[in-house]
Amino acid sequence: MAIRQFTGIGNAVGQGNILEKGEWNISSNYRYFKSFRHFSGTEEHPNRVADNTEVINWSHGVDLNVSYAISERAYAVVSLPFAYNERSSLYEHGRNSRHMTYSKGLADMRIGAGYWLLPSEKAKKGNTAIGLGIKIPTGDYNAQSTFYNVGPNGTSEVRPVDQSIQLGDGGLGLILDAQGIWNLRSNFFLYYDGFYMFNPRNTNGTMTNRSRASESIMSVPDQFAFRAGLFKPIPRLHGLGISLGGRAEGIPIRDLIGESDGFRRPGYIVSIEPGISYMLGNFTTTLTVPVALIRNRTRSLTDIADSTPDNRRHGDAAFADYLINVNLAWRIPKKVKSVFNNIE
Repeated sequence: MAIRQFTGIGNAVGQGNILEKGEWNISSNYRYFKSFRHFSGTEEHPNRVADNTEVINWSHGVDLNVSYAISERAYAVVSLPFAYNERSSLYEHGRNSRHMTYSKGLADMRIGAGYWLLPSEKAKKGNTAIGLGIKIPTGDYNAQSTFYNVGPNGTSEVRPVDQSIQLGDGGLGLILDAQGIWNLRSNFFLYYDGFYMFNPRNTNGTMTNRSRASESIMSVPDQFAFRAGLFKPIPRLHGLGISLGGRAEGIPIRDLIGESDGFRRPGYIVSIEPGISYMLGNFTTTLTVPVALIRNRTRSLTDIADSTPDNRRHGDAAFADYLINVNLAWRIPKKVKSVFNNIE
């Protein structure tokens, strides 16, 4: 599933979360998953693994994030993502032998701003922020690698890699997001964050080399994700906290704005998300491991359009069992900036 990693204040509960005017927060988020279980709808195809015909993706992503508090309620965020992907398959290499394709480099950059709904004097128990951002198509959406046994007389060819490991989608996206934290009874915190990304561009011109004409060009799909849960500090272990929540992320069948032609793998994942965090001064590290509960590869528009009464098409997609997310954050308070100014 071509979902970019996303982070919110739920990853740094206990760090202060809401920055004071003039403060910075610098963070890095690493995400890894291995997708290999094939689903059509919610039905798994275990024979793919048993027959050694499954497609395997190994995905590594690193986001470098910088946020700045313009005021007590307004903030700006810049996210610079990088990715490294490997893909192993039979069907892309003549179906006779398994080979690998690769992609690596800068992905699609994100810039945004947000605003906390409550002023500090009314936010003693918690607050919610809403944000607006853009996704800039800085990632290569025509990344290519070597494919074997696909050229004349079984020769190799350099072709665009599969959509799932492309570094970008070529679209200028509009992102609506929200995040919040609330202090509940018994020192529990409710956290939530999520986004919906509108991708108005229809297709990006990158060839898929798929057999169906309707799927010959890659689509530029919308994306969405949401997570929520409870966080509990452990008073006897200063700085340590545990969390448990859920998350849902996916690609819709059709975009909310613009056309939805071309090839995409729509669907969604619902996961349970346990986590642990540790804060030392202004540094916070968080580990979350979402474990998939529901994996659904929904029917695409091309599946529906190309179906007949005798041939109901429903493409499949490979999903991961779990993700690994590691976040490191450094809050730079104003007093640190004052020290730097005195040194200068």
